[in-house]
Amino acid sequence: MFCVIYRSSKRDQTYLYVEKKDDFSRVPEELMKGFGVPQLAMLLPLDGSKKLASADIEKVKQALKDEGYYLQLPPPPESLLKMHLENSPKK
Repeated sequence: MFCVIYRSSKRDQTYLYVEKKDDFSRVPEELMKGFGVPQLAMLLPLDGSKKLASADIEKVKQALKDEGYYLQLPPPPESLLKMHLENSPKK
């Protein structure tokens, strides 16, 4: 199984995985509006020979099978205040 990965033109570090090149027929219209113009990033075999940087390959395969797409969002920004409070000595 192969997938095609597109980079979002509107959102940094946001990627859309689909089964076939330029086939967004199973991707919801609202998602495509927020995603912007898809920019081809790469074609990737999902046979386990290549590791995905920020996504679980089994989740990607399941989402492609069930929904026809997988959306990879960037990790949430780190809260420096929360980190500071967690590392500060307790009073």
